[in-house]
Amino acid sequence: MRRGIAAAALVAAMTVSASACNSGGSSSAKSNGPVTITWWDTSDATNEAPAYQALVADFEKANPNVKVKYVNVPFASAQTKFQTAAGSSGAPDVFRSDVGWTPGFAKAGYLAPLTGTPADADTSHFEKQLITQASYNGKLYGVPLVTDTLGLMYNKQLFAKAGIAKAPTTWDELKADAALVKQKDGVDGFAFNPASYYAMPFLYGEGTDMVDAAGKKITINSTAAAKGIDTLKGVIGASGVSKLDITANGYANIMDAFDSGKLAAIIQGPWEINNVYKGSAFSDHTNLGIAAVPAGATGKAGAPIGGHNLVAYAGSDAAHQAAAEKFIAFMTSAQSQTTLALKNSTLPTRGDAYTAKVTSSPGIAGFQSILSSGVPRPAVPEYSSLYDPFTKELTKILSGQESTQDGLKNTSIQFQKLLSGYASQ
Repeated sequence: MRRGIAAAALVAAMTVSASACNSGGSSSAKSNGPVTITWWDTSDATNEAPAYQALVADFEKANPNVKVKYVNVPFASAQTKFQTAAGSSGAPDVFRSDVGWTPGFAKAGYLAPLTGTPADADTSHFEKQLITQASYNGKLYGVPLVTDTLGLMYNKQLFAKAGIAKAPTTWDELKADAALVKQKDGVDGFAFNPASYYAMPFLYGEGTDMVDAAGKKITINSTAAAKGIDTLKGVIGASGVSKLDITANGYANIMDAFDSGKLAAIIQGPWEINNVYKGSAFSDHTNLGIAAVPAGATGKAGAPIGGHNLVAYAGSDAAHQAAAEKFIAFMTSAQSQTTLALKNSTLPTRGDAYTAKVTSSPGIAGFQSILSSGVPRPAVPEYSSLYDPFTKELTKILSGQESTQDGLKNTSIQFQKLLSGYASQ
């Protein structure tokens, strides 16, 4: 269990500012000088961070009484690093948190509620499900900065050469299209990244999830979940589908094949748009097709909603908290989100940021059109921790090392260790 910040720790955080500064947190400011807040940004240091740094400079120009210490933290280690820093009263004033981490940090007492603050003033413009995903126990703990979902990315030219007029809407149609592409174009029609996050559409398509939060039940080993995973196994084993790649470079191999035109379709998110555009097959950006993931037996398509929230550290003093709220409001404004979309090809979280210039990108326009089919994650603090054990068992299932039933049963057992008070199927 994550440790919360006790009242005594909060008092200490307000007085021991030098220690907080040394560990990356907020430092005290003179009454007649600017307040310096620290922001840990978890965006890609090469492709995305420059746009964020430019916005920081714009914020400082508009707010000369606030300085921002920008720190880029690798995403892979950010969750643990923030958790450790928050537990010792040395976390940054502002943190770019994955949406899956936000409820857990809020439950632990690491985050300051933003309801009713300047950071919350403009949230009526945001997608409702994203605000729900940034809240915990009825309070707002983050403001959505960027969002994403999974969709079917496909090569329009390869589809057209194979005589395919539109994207598949069911998994059976996807299998048929993959076989046709292989026959007509001589390249694989589809490839799957064997990570649990990418398998979620197969669960949603059967009307289930990893857990039932309202009923406090583990549903990963339900009949519906097993049907979804069996459907995935059927897709992977179909003609024209690339052989499952479970190597360390599997993700990169899939993306390289797609970007170079040696693969016709993948399930992917908008974070890869810029990289795809750099590929030889998509020098003409309009060749990139985006569609909702195919539907399952329920007839409905569904994909997880991801993205990042800006959150404020509960251990910051009043002056730094006020500056953090102002900074969060600026970074999540329509103008800032439009800038990020144009430079990083990321999806804004608010409707008024989708300007004509933003939607001129085929990738962004495509993903915007399918956001409505996205499924928000339940406000279960431990939810993001479920993906890892699920991925380990899913790999075994898909590679034939264990049956669907045994793999999902083992996944359920691991879930029980993480979810207190949840019953298994």
